[in-house]
Amino acid sequence: MQDIEDIIIRIFKESCHLKEVFVNDNVVKIVKIVDIITEAFKGGNKLLLFGNGGSAADAQHLAAEFVNRFLIERPPLPAIALTTDTSVITSIGNDYEFSDIFAKQIRAIGQAGDVAWGISTSGSSANVIKAFEAAKKLNLITIALTGKDGGSAEKIADYALNVASNSVPRIQEVHITVGHVICQMVDYKLFQRPGD
Repeated sequence: MQDIEDIIIRIFKESCHLKEVFVNDNVVKIVKIVDIITEAFKGGNKLLLFGNGGSAADAQHLAAEFVNRFLIERPPLPAIALTTDTSVITSIGNDYEFSDIFAKQIRAIGQAGDVAWGISTSGSSANVIKAFEAAKKLNLITIALTGKDGGSAEKIADYALNVASNSVPRIQEVHITVGHVICQMVDYKLFQRPGD
């Protein structure tokens, strides 16, 4: 039987390695996405975040970092997680389809120039894909944060960051790290203070 300490060390090494591979493959795209979100906020637009399960939690977590604060004291930034209103989500899921829960919200509150940021570890979540389709019709900018082979989300989004792994926990660990990096760099671009 493998020693539990060895397993723990292996998991941490896998997570660190995947983050290194991801940033080396995507640093230019990350900079572009930081610029896009920064310009959206400067233009009076908002950021709409969404995903399922752990990705829903990541969407809420990142929205909170933008609205409240991340590392520096600064004005709140307009970010909304489309995963938080249980009455809206359950009514849409009940009256229409679960795959419509984000698309209908985007049609209700999305405006041209807003940014729709969908998170899907598979890249194939039907409600994330439908949300991107709705966002494109309204001239929102779309960003996909995916895993595995990127799925349909990577193909439809204007900008995609894919974690090339089949391990959902490791993908999610990269997702929250890049989300934090994007938030910190948006703060830096807007307020010229890098934080820690």
